[in-house]
Amino acid sequence: MTAIFQGALALLICLTSLSVAFAADKELSKVKDEIAKQKSAIVQVSKKRQALNRQLKKDDFAIAKVAKGINRTTKALNLVQTKLSELQQEQITLTKQKQQQEEALAFQLRTAYTAGNHDYLKMLLNQEQSSTVQRSVTYYQYLNESRIKEIEQFQKTIARLKAVELEQEAKAAELEALKAEQEKQKVALQSNKAKRKETLKALRSELLSSQQKLTKLEQEEAALMAELERLARQNALTANLNGLSKLKRKLKWPVKGRIKHSFGTRKQGYLRWKGVLMSAPVGQQVNSVYAGKVLFADWLKGYGLVIVVDHGKGYMSLYGHNQALLKNVGDTLEQGEPIALVGQSGGQENSGLYFEIRHGGKAVNPKIWCK
Repeated sequence: MTAIFQGALALLICLTSLSVAFAADKELSKVKDEIAKQKSAIVQVSKKRQALNRQLKKDDFAIAKVAKGINRTTKALNLVQTKLSELQQEQITLTKQKQQQEEALAFQLRTAYTAGNHDYLKMLLNQEQSSTVQRSVTYYQYLNESRIKEIEQFQKTIARLKAVELEQEAKAAELEALKAEQEKQKVALQSNKAKRKETLKALRSELLSSQQKLTKLEQEEAALMAELERLARQNALTANLNGLSKLKRKLKWPVKGRIKHSFGTRKQGYLRWKGVLMSAPVGQQVNSVYAGKVLFADWLKGYGLVIVVDHGKGYMSLYGHNQALLKNVGDTLEQGEPIALVGQSGGQENSGLYFEIRHGGKAVNPKIWCK
């Protein structure tokens, strides 16, 4: 009896163990399935974000193209308006000159009429008054030459006045054409901005955890560092550039604006800002802080449209989130020269400029150099 009971108990224990093991295997299978689903979801989100980032890059470039066109058109408009002002002033001067010449000619004609008609042959044959005749002839020759010169000058004034009027008409037509072109560009700009807004909305709908945000920023920063290291190696022997070592507290900031994020402050997790983020209106000019050479002018994930300037002796400055880049790789720059337009490329909600100074590949506080 005891043996039977013990056998039944062993069987029950065995069945229970099998049941528990089966349940555990079932639960483990569920967990594995859930992990697989999560991994698949992460992959899908990653692919979607990659596609959206590619679209964001296209949107930023489309906006940059139009913004650059608007910038060129604005400069052309200013030149045409300046030329029109100059022509208007010249027209006023020529009109006054014409009036003065008309008065001078009228005076000469009245003088000639008052003196009356003279028979010059008769005067020449009058031997009794030869000296008087000679003086009269000389006087009339002088008057005639003076009148001819006045008439020639008057004709030139009339011709120039006509040319100015024609040039004014041409410039006015050019001005209207430029204004029409600028209106088209503004419409295109708004359309491209609307497209980018939709892209950003889609990107932000894919919510990221704190760890994912940190990973994203790490990847973007690593990509930037790799690019800067490549540029440093490529341009290690740049000549005729003096660096920034003697210019502490002597440089102007690249834009006028408030610093939203300072160098060294917390960005995400353990990451710190390697530069400063300055608030500034869209379209404001970004100026090179010092003379140098453009090493990079392109789009970088997380930083948008970026321009990097080599100042020599291991010093570089970086300008990110631009709306448009006004310079190309290889261009030489003077201090204070416009190089870009402030924007919000790279997925920024608000317009502003990201600005870095680096020495020997290491980010340094821009406040040491700029005032």
